[in-house]
Amino acid sequence: MRPGWDEYFMDIARTVGTRATCPRAAVGCVTTRDHRILTTGYNGSPRHVAHCTEVGCLVLNDHCVRTTHAEANAIVQGALHGVTLAGSTAYCTHQPCLSCSKLLISAGVVKIVYETPYPDPIAMNLLAEAGVASIHFATLEGARP
Repeated sequence: MRPGWDEYFMDIARTVGTRATCPRAAVGCVTTRDHRILTTGYNGSPRHVAHCTEVGCLVLNDHCVRTTHAEANAIVQGALHGVTLAGSTAYCTHQPCLSCSKLLISAGVVKIVYETPYPDPIAMNLLAEAGVASIHFATLEGARP
């Protein structure tokens, strides 16, 4: 059966997440507009910095600070290659954290579809205030895990 657009892009986000270089979380993000992929990103160290898989995680307050989040990397890819994310949708394997939510808002993303909940009421409130739709993938018609 042919997947719908949301399922198709979430499948791609899952695949992108397999490139993650931090063993603590394999997160993927795909940004799209008009049913076209704009950028992708996954959890990994900044360029020219050793990956967690090579030297271990650098954990502070139960978070790996060596890693740049998938959503931030997707935004950076747009910046590096001159691709605007204004008016786009972000498909994320995990619900964006507060920092990534703010970056997505500032980048002009208008909708976020996420698979794994990462409840953060402050992030959700900021997204709502900014008019960014945040949708749990499981609630979409035709979504499959």
